[in-house]
Amino acid sequence: MTDPQSAASAAASWLGQVEESTRRLLETASGLKPEAVAEPSALPGWTRGHVLAHLARNADSLVNLLDGARTGTDIPQYASNEARDADIERDAPRALEVHLADLRDSHERFAAAAARLTDEGWTASVKHRTGYVFPASDIPHKRLLELEYHHVDLDGGYAPAQWSESFAVAQFRRLATVLNGDDDLPAVRLVADDTEDRALIGAASAGTGPTVEGPVRALAAWLSGRSDGADLRRTPDTELPQLPPMG
Repeated sequence: MTDPQSAASAAASWLGQVEESTRRLLETASGLKPEAVAEPSALPGWTRGHVLAHLARNADSLVNLLDGARTGTDIPQYASNEARDADIERDAPRALEVHLADLRDSHERFAAAAARLTDEGWTASVKHRTGYVFPASDIPHKRLLELEYHHVDLDGGYAPAQWSESFAVAQFRRLATVLNGDDDLPAVRLVADDTEDRALIGAASAGTGPTVEGPVRALAAWLSGRSDGADLRRTPDTELPQLPPMG
């Protein structure tokens, strides 16, 4: 079992980053023109309104998990996947000022729910909407991923180049691990030339394949489906696959 103080310390560190990430998101969203809400985002089939609505409802879904950890009850993240999708569709067309208020209010609910957890509460197990179980101390980190990736997806000027180095390095390592051995991808050797991180992705049976080099932020952007990789160096020069958005 995870030590309660360690779990609470890890959660507190992520919560600090969530506060800063939320501030940056609200700054970007506040700078949008009112009509931009109905315009396409960087996610296929979603407007910017869909992205903003999802971020607000995701915060509330994580409040459910925080409350479950605090009370020792199994509170679903969402009532159902269908209800989750319906709520996003319902909220997407709202006016920009309504989205902004919702983002602020849902963040405050999230922060308040986190503040109510004891050290022991952060060690509780909670269930993701897809079914896997994870410690409550990971909830703030999951919120940070939603904020940083979907801030880019909002297509309002925030780009992977603005990710912190620590975030980009962590995502490079995480996503490379996920994609290592993926038989649907060609083998690729990745080299981050600013952090010296290295990784292999793709089908093991395909050998080492080409080497792809660039800044760790650019590599993380490609691995997460937020870039086509055109700004990365390839040896030998070859076309890179467009990876689907991951978070």
